[in-house]
Amino acid sequence: MNDMIDFDAFDAEDFADNPEPRCPCVLVLDCSYSMTSNGAIDELNRGIETFKSAIEGNDLAAKRVEVAIVSFGANVDISQEFTTVDGFSPSPLVANGATPMGAALEQAVDLVAQRRQTYRSHAIKSYKPWIFLITDGAPTDDVTSAIARISDGEDNRAFTFFAVGVDQADMNVLSRISTKRAPLKLRGIAFEELFQWLSDSLTQVSSDDPGTDSVALPQVSWAAT
Repeated sequence: MNDMIDFDAFDAEDFADNPEPRCPCVLVLDCSYSMTSNGAIDELNRGIETFKSAIEGNDLAAKRVEVAIVSFGANVDISQEFTTVDGFSPSPLVANGATPMGAALEQAVDLVAQRRQTYRSHAIKSYKPWIFLITDGAPTDDVTSAIARISDGEDNRAFTFFAVGVDQADMNVLSRISTKRAPLKLRGIAFEELFQWLSDSLTQVSSDDPGTDSVALPQVSWAAT
């Protein structure tokens, strides 16, 4: 018996039912053991629920914003394939293991490239993807290749990259990874506020025409000063 999912057929049906342009975002989320500190992993899970509810509350964003999750800790996992909010139901994240950040970032870059190709194959317009990293530590693997691929992707307008440091995150390393815009430090564990900002930003972006680069994002209030 073949239990393999035919994603191409699934996408074809989905795009036929909803031909709106897509605004893709990959959340690259640190689930290493250190995220158990101060209940950070629980707050991260609550933040994801806030994000989902906020996107659901806007009819256009609910049709256009697509989200995938790459989590990294004991393993690098695709915890959620790209989907609009109606199919967004990731299992709660659990903190354990090390911090294979480089492998996770490369997985996110691959996911974006694959999704953009899917849009082209089905003649679906799209916005420039976002890759959004949240981490509370320093990588335990080699990030050299990931840094190069992120820099090339930004230079070639393949995606926009954001990095957010939590608690004891190594901001110097994040500055090496995120060279086009400075990484920001989360104030405490204000994940719900962060994800509300992220949903508001993607809602704003997806309300404009694909290809527009000058969208003003909401003011950041969740960052430490």
